[in-house]
Amino acid sequence: MARGKYRGGKATGRRTFTSREELEAQGDVANAPNRDMPPSDSEEEEEEEAEDRNKCKGAGRVIETANPNAGGQKFLKAKNVNIDDDGEGAPEPQQLSRREREEIEKQQAQEKYWKLHEAGKTDQAKKDLERLALIRKQREEDAKKRQEEMDKKIVKK
Repeated sequence: MARGKYRGGKATGRRTFTSREELEAQGDVANAPNRDMPPSDSEEEEEEEAEDRNKCKGAGRVIETANPNAGGQKFLKAKNVNIDDDGEGAPEPQQLSRREREEIEKQQAQEKYWKLHEAGKTDQAKKDLERLALIRKQREEDAKKRQEEMDKKIVKK
C-alpha cells in the first residue's frame, strides 16, 4: 500500500527560523554598531555608506540587465495612428463605440423628456395635472362640507 510522499506523517527538511530574542541573545553582529571606530558626524561618509549598501552583489555589479516588466514603450493600434505630413504618428482621440454612443443619446433623450415633463408639456404631465386638479377640487368640497357641518352643530347648541 502507498504511504504517500513522506513517511511518518511529517515532512523532513522543513525550514526553521531563529526568533528575534535568540538572535539578540547571540549578539547579532549585523545589527550591532561598530565600536572600534569613533562616531563620525560627516555627511560624506554617510552618503558613501548608503551607496555601498545600494550596490548589487554578485554578477549584478558586472552585468546590468533591463527589466522587461518595467514601464516600457506603449504600443498603438493601427486604427489609432495618425500620420501627419511630417511623418510623425500621433494618436487621435478615439471614436465612441456604438454602445457608448447609444447610451449617451439615451441619457440626453431622458433629460430632454424630464425638462418637458416639468414644464407640463408631455402627455403624462398633462394627465398628472388633471388628476391633481380633481383631487384639489374634491378636497375643497370636503372642507366646505365639514365647515358647514361644524357651523350647524354650533348653531344647534
